[in-house]
Amino acid sequence: GYSSLAIALALPESGCLVACERDAKSLEVAKRYYELAGVSHKVSVKHGLAADVLKSMISNGETCSYDFAFVDAEKRMNQKYFELLLQLVRVGGVIVIDNVLWHGKVADPLVNDAKTVSIRNFNRNLMADDRVSISL
Repeated sequence: GYSSLAIALALPESGCLVACERDAKSLEVAKRYYELAGVSHKVSVKHGLAADVLKSMISNGETCSYDFAFVDAEKRMNQKYFELLLQLVRVGGVIVIDNVLWHGKVADPLVNDAKTVSIRNFNRNLMADDRVSISL
């Protein structure tokens, strides 16, 4: 909720943010803060797993409809989210993935827990992906 609230506050009045939340309690808290901040009219809240919501958006014909995407979700799903977002974000748009350096752990070859390895592999895949330009 915090990141989505910050984005909604920065959006122009005509902007629209789609926020995915899998936890019903967190969803209700986020909605309350959108209301308090006066941005609820800019936010479309989707309850469910992000990958399922993104697939539904694609099925609903929303491909190439978005200028910006921010992912702060299950790190082991980054590759899946990225592939889905490539279909939803227009050419020239921006996809931001949170925590790709994972507190410096991805640069440490001695750190090999599942989450770190997953993020490290995602970063390698992204570096080799000719479809996108990368910036850190």
